[in-house]
Amino acid sequence: MSSVCLRGRVRGKVQDVGFRHSTVVQARRLGLAGWVRNCDDGSVEVLIAGDSCAIDAMQRWLEDGPVGARVDALELAPCQDEPGEGFVRR
Repeated sequence: MSSVCLRGRVRGKVQDVGFRHSTVVQARRLGLAGWVRNCDDGSVEVLIAGDSCAIDAMQRWLEDGPVGARVDALELAPCQDEPGEGFVRR
């Protein structure tokens, strides 16, 4: 399997609904590295890195997010960023 790194934004009702916490839980379950953080415009920014199959699964999860969230748009693009160790909330 090849390693992939993606960075992007999740837009919609994604703040104040446990989105970051749930993203951390899901990413760790999939063995991904990276981070998630709230942005001033109401979106959530993510950096996810790992095995391509796990990235695909995370991308599908991000399209819906946790219960209570409403994802209107998911924008992810390949990047060369260094994700660091594990997956954290910023």
